[in-house]
Formats: sequence, C-alpha cells, structure tokens
Amino acid sequence: MADAYMSRRRFFALTSSIATSAFLAGCGSQRADNSHIRVGVMGPYTGDVAQYGLAVRSGALLYIKKFNEQGILNGKVIEAIAEDEKGDSTEAILVYNKLIDEGVTAIIGDVTSTPTIALAQKSVLDTIPCVTASATAGDVVVHGNNMFRACVTDPFQGRVMAEFAYKQGYKNIGTIFNSGGDYETGVNNAFVKHADELGIQVTSQQGYPEGAVDFNAQLTTIISKKPDAIFCPNYYQDDGKIVTQARQLGYTGVIMGSDGWPNIIGGKQDYASAADLNNCFYNSSFVASNTDKKVQDFVAAYQEEYQSAPTNFCALGYDAAMIVCQALAVVEKAGYTLGTLEYRKATIEAIASNKVDGVTGAISYNGSGDPVKSTLIVAFQDGKEVIYDTIEG
Repeated sequence: MADAYMSRRRFFALTSSIATSAFLAGCGSQRADNSHIRVGVMGPYTGDVAQYGLAVRSGALLYIKKFNEQGILNGKVIEAIAEDEKGDSTEAILVYNKLIDEGVTAIIGDVTSTPTIALAQKSVLDTIPCVTASATAGDVVVHGNNMFRACVTDPFQGRVMAEFAYKQGYKNIGTIFNSGGDYETGVNNAFVKHADELGIQVTSQQGYPEGAVDFNAQLTTIISKKPDAIFCPNYYQDDGKIVTQARQLGYTGVIMGSDGWPNIIGGKQDYASAADLNNCFYNSSFVASNTDKKVQDFVAAYQEEYQSAPTNFCALGYDAAMIVCQALAVVEKAGYTLGTLEYRKATIEAIASNKVDGVTGAISYNGSGDPVKSTLIVAFQDGKEVIYDTIEG
C-alpha cells in the first residue's frame, strides 16, 4: 500500500536516511515567511499502522495542493510539513514539538486515537488548532476547544451498528474484537451497551490479543450460540481473516463491522473473498462507488494524482485538510496577523463555526470538536462495496 501512496515524487519527497519527512505543497521554498502559512501533517508513516497514516497524508496533501491553486489567501499559500510519529505517543509529542519549532499555525493530525490524545493534551497548552481525520476514541476532543475531528466517534459507530442490527431484526449477536486495541474495544463496548438498551442479547463477547491470526476458538464459541449476526469492529487485516475463518467453520450468517473495514477487498490485496463477504455490512463515511458528484470528482482527482483508488482514510484526510484550509481563509479575510495567538484563536473559532461540504459528507460542529455528519452503511455485491443505507448524524 505504501508504494501506491508514494508514487508521485513530484508531489512530496522522501529521504531514506531519516524516519520523518518534510513536505511542501504548492510553493517553491521550505523557509517560513509571510507568504507561507505552515500547517503540520502528522501521522504514522512507518510502523504497524502506516497504511492509515499514509492514506490520510495523501488525501490531506491533495486538498492542500488544490486549495493553493485557487489563490484565495491574500497572496499566501499553505506550506504543509508532514512528520512521521511511527504510531507512538511519545514520538507524537516529539513530532509536535518539532512542528511548533517549525512555526506551524495548525496541525492536521494525529491519525490513530492514542497518539492523538497525547497531541490533544499538549496542543491545548499552546492554543494550536488541530483536526484529526480519523482518531475515533470518545475522549480525543475533551482536553480543550482546539481539537476537532473529521470522523465519527467510536460511541457513534457502536450506536449506529446496534441500531442497524435492531432495524434488521437481529435478536442474538456475538462480538469478536482485538482486546488490546483502543479503537476496537471502544466500538465493541459502545455496541454492546446500546444493543442491551435496544433489547438485543449479546450472547458472547470474544476478545483476542494483538497480532493474533487464528480466530477459530473465538468464532467456534460465538457460532455455538447460534447468533443472528456477528459484530467484528476491527481493522481490515484482522477482519478479513475473521470473515474467512467464520465461513470455513460453516457460518453463513451476517457479519457486521465498523469503519476499520475499508480496504478489506479491492486494494493491492484482498483480505477476504467476494463470496465470503456476502451478507457483510459495515459503517463508513466514504465509499468510492458513491455516485455523488463531489465524491466522484475527488475519486478522479485522487486517481490522477496517485494512480490508485482512495479509501475512507484518504477521503477523511482530504476533509480534515479542507476544514483547516477553509478556516484559514476566513481568518486571512478578517485580517489577523499570521503567527500571533489571536490568529490561532480565530482559526479555532472559524473551524468551530464553519460548515464544510466534504467528500465524506457535510461537516459542522455544535459546541464540541465532534462533527455533526452522516455515515453510510456499506454492503458487498460481487466483491464491490455498495451503499446499503445512509444514517444522518
């Protein structure tokens, strides 16, 4: 996957001798001056979760490039500086400090929840506006008014999928989840809580350790309870194995998931077969097959830039950059002085009060950093993702 995201070296340059990368979008100098508004783009670009950071980064840089081409910032351009935090909270703070030393006005990041919480706790002290594309843990935005997200939360996803199960008439459900992951346990716990409130019986909750590849024991226990559905709120590498092994055990029923599922099929590697994905559903903000014009325009632009189809994480990165850049346009129009505390405060206020028409849906904020937006229920048809339903936020 990394090769697909790094094929356009004219767009960003990597150095092989260091773990972090600096990117410049839309301008010819990497030195800060009054004609450049520096924005950090931080995430895991190496390590176990690099595929998510690379996807978010590519979407964010694409939007910044296109935004700069519009020339609407009083003659200024956005200079994007991207840094690799390797999926680690300690590294995230080191990266944050480096970005502050570089003079960034705002940060697009982080990507996964635990490093993003570390970023939130540190950035509030400096009044740095931050927008995470994809950190879904419930407490990401509780540390101050400077942190926002473009994605829906773990609790929201758990509630949406419990309500979907209730609407479909599923009465007995088993769950299987990575017990060592904040995202996976967060969505699972929210699902179980709301399912109980709706009168759905969760017959078995089966955790597994990080790095597991054999899920037969957990699935055998779940299947023995004869569930109407299995809820599997993990990332697609695990989910593909779980779906495949469940089918091999003879389970032909419904398997449900959350927004870690995109790319389970149709990328450089299929993690489950088209046949096995029949009767599977997950929630997501984005699917490339959506016929909405703005979505298809984004898909075409992304494919032109990177020669690959965008995933949900690419689209969320694009929208996170949109949120930041459009807020900066508001602040520039109001005449604030770049580099001042008042400029950063005004950017935070502009993010909070703006509404952007993103490729993952219209995004606005209502008194917190959590977005008000819709989400999709995605199904599979002959190995292709299709929109099954739209759930308003």
